[in-house]
Amino acid sequence: MKPNKPVNVRRSDVMEKVSAVIGEHYLSPLVDGIRARGGRMVLDNMTILLAQEFGFCAGVRRAIDIAYAARRVFPDQRIYLIGEIIHNPEVNRQLDEMGLVRLPWQQMDESYEALTPDDVVIIPAFGVPVQMREFLEEKGVFIVDTTCGDVMKVWRRVKGYANSGITSVIHGKAKHEESRATASHARGDGGDGHYIVVFTSEDARVVCDYILGKGDREKFLAHFRGAMSEGFDPDLHLQRVGMANQTTMLKEETLEIQTMLRDAVIARDGNELNFHVFDTICGATQDRQNALFHLLEQPLDAVIVVGGYNSSNTTHLVEIAQKHQPNTWFVENAACIESLHEIRAFNTRMKKEELTALPPEAADTSRRWTVGITAGASCPANLIEEVIRRFAALRGCAVEVK
Repeated sequence: MKPNKPVNVRRSDVMEKVSAVIGEHYLSPLVDGIRARGGRMVLDNMTILLAQEFGFCAGVRRAIDIAYAARRVFPDQRIYLIGEIIHNPEVNRQLDEMGLVRLPWQQMDESYEALTPDDVVIIPAFGVPVQMREFLEEKGVFIVDTTCGDVMKVWRRVKGYANSGITSVIHGKAKHEESRATASHARGDGGDGHYIVVFTSEDARVVCDYILGKGDREKFLAHFRGAMSEGFDPDLHLQRVGMANQTTMLKEETLEIQTMLRDAVIARDGNELNFHVFDTICGATQDRQNALFHLLEQPLDAVIVVGGYNSSNTTHLVEIAQKHQPNTWFVENAACIESLHEIRAFNTRMKKEELTALPPEAADTSRRWTVGITAGASCPANLIEEVIRRFAALRGCAVEVK
């Protein structure tokens, strides 16, 4: 196999320039100032409360830094990006404007075949399947890898399961980039390991019923078509199971599924020796979920969640908020705020943006309106600032950066 050409794009001379550009594109002195004041900004007739943890995580910032650095290290070469660097349209738009060319992540088409050893290929923060990485190495391209360290921890875990003859039960979305990459590693070093991907507690119940001898084989295989390893046999491959998860899943749902699987194995075997678990939800995801729970304990009139609509960790923040505050809206940017009467918010169940009426108090500037704001781990601070300024302008409030 022809080795790829390793390159260190995070050189000190390069990163100094990259940091300056990142600051211009994505950071916010206003948001930093609110953070410094304990996450509270009191204006004439409205109060903004920020969650203690929100926005860019270290893994996302690292991925963006590397992508920007790659453009500077390879100013004259073709640079390709597999899919999206992260799930935020503003960040990906900036990379498009820098001349990065997108490669499809769903499958390798003729554009992959056309790659040459002079080309640079950026692997996104979610990582890529093993087979795709091997193809790139065979092509001999320059590989710039931005895979998140937390994702690679999951890979090591599921690979260890496979090498020990344990089937990985992955809590995640079967078609998500990260879950697909994780599933490929769950095949193990020999490529003969097995996995099954469960997304909901209903999926987990189907698995548990089969473990307990109550399932129908053909219905089981039909239910998980496209979400299990090739050659998966539920009669063989559910004897020893190990739990892992997409790093951005909702913690309480993962814990529920873990409990269901453990209980099923104990009911079948009389003990939990054939059940293995390792918490693979990333720290940043947990921190943002925990911070949102704390924010929701405050008296709020509304909650705004800012981020990309295809962002898994952001979607879960929306789900948490909606359970506690009916006036919760998921927006991509400030342009979604049409007025103090209407907002274009993403409906996570219908998977589409909808024009939604705001409650009367949003437009009542004679009373104080308190809004809690959080954002997913892939959302830059400048978008949060624009949302704050948009609401403030509509309610006639001056905003100063202190």
